[in-house]
Amino acid sequence: MSDTRLLASNGRVAHESLRGQVEAARFSAGEWQRVTAPAAPILDAPGGARQREMLLGAEFCVLEERGGSCFGFARDDGYVGYVSAAALGHAPAPTHRIGAIRSYAKHVPDLKDTGPHLLLSRGARLAITGTSGAWAACTIAGQQMYLPHAHLRPIDRHDDDPATVAEAYLGTPYLWGGNSALGIDCSGLVQAALHACAIACPGDSDQQQAALGQDLAPGSDYRRGDLLFWKGHVAMALDEARLIHANATHMAVVIEDIAEAIRRIEAAGEGPLVAHKRL
Repeated sequence: MSDTRLLASNGRVAHESLRGQVEAARFSAGEWQRVTAPAAPILDAPGGARQREMLLGAEFCVLEERGGSCFGFARDDGYVGYVSAAALGHAPAPTHRIGAIRSYAKHVPDLKDTGPHLLLSRGARLAITGTSGAWAACTIAGQQMYLPHAHLRPIDRHDDDPATVAEAYLGTPYLWGGNSALGIDCSGLVQAALHACAIACPGDSDQQQAALGQDLAPGSDYRRGDLLFWKGHVAMALDEARLIHANATHMAVVIEDIAEAIRRIEAAGEGPLVAHKRL
């Protein structure tokens, strides 16, 4: 395997599944931990650049911890990198996920409480331990907290239309390597939409182009949920004429006319549409 984003090895340690395939000082089965912060960036090196992001409750296989940084890979898509040890820990299996586009957790189950709170994104996963009126109780990073029960859905209840999920992120700020409703990039939006519908999806746009759907011939009609790829960019069709994507031109998730977006992107020197795929 040559894609280092999926190769669980850094020379010092490698996952035991890679015995005989890579050289490493030691091999390990790793230890599965969960994200205990609202979000945890996956970096390309300790203290390095954000590549992707995991949300509260996501699992990460820790192969090595050094200097407060954990090397390993995400369970959801196998993405390899470094995560702050402070953002990981042991937590019970989630029972619910956030279904609203954004939510929050506070220390007091009181609508009018003005104390500190945590902002949480759609897709965050939590183990609910009880209820207090309209509030659901859970533990986040060792602290008892409460969320509006109306923002939650059972962990096994999935959406059925990725395009509808993508539309929920309309207006979300563009953030390179972001995967949350507080900041998201093009491939993060597609991954969030597909994962919400229980469809496996890699993290980056080139991986998505290689792994998802069937190629359609140039000039094929666009249908809701189709994926459109440029070099380094991806969008999702909403119908025969419109698409939705997170992009750095608008610095947000926006809806555009498909033909206009294709012309604009090519005119900006970012190349032509390279693939049209149907899930």
